[in-house]
Amino acid sequence: MPKVHDRGGWPNEDPIDHSEHEMEEWERKVDALSSVLGEKGLKNTDQLRRAIESLNLKSYETLSYYEKWTAAMETLLVEQNVMTTDEIDAKMAELERERK
Repeated sequence: MPKVHDRGGWPNEDPIDHSEHEMEEWERKVDALSSVLGEKGLKNTDQLRRAIESLNLKSYETLSYYEKWTAAMETLLVEQNVMTTDEIDAKMAELERERK
C-alpha cells in the first residue's frame, strides 16, 4: 500500500498552484529552527522527509508546507528523546497565554 505522500494515480482535477507568496514570520522561524536542528545533528533532510511522509492522511492533506515541517520536527525531537510531547504542548500553551 502506498504511503500518504505517494500521489501517483490519485484522481484529482485541482489545478497546481504555481503562485509565489511572501513567507510569513512564523514560516521563517520554522525554516530557521530546521537549520539549527540540522547544525546540532538532530535532523537531516532524509529524516525530515521520512517524518513528513509518516504523517497520517488527514494531517498530510490539511497541513501547509511549513506546518508539515513543524509536525515532522516535533516527531524527530520526541523520537530522539530531546523533548516529550507534554513538554512541547506545555511550551505552546505558555506561548499562547503570553500572546493574550
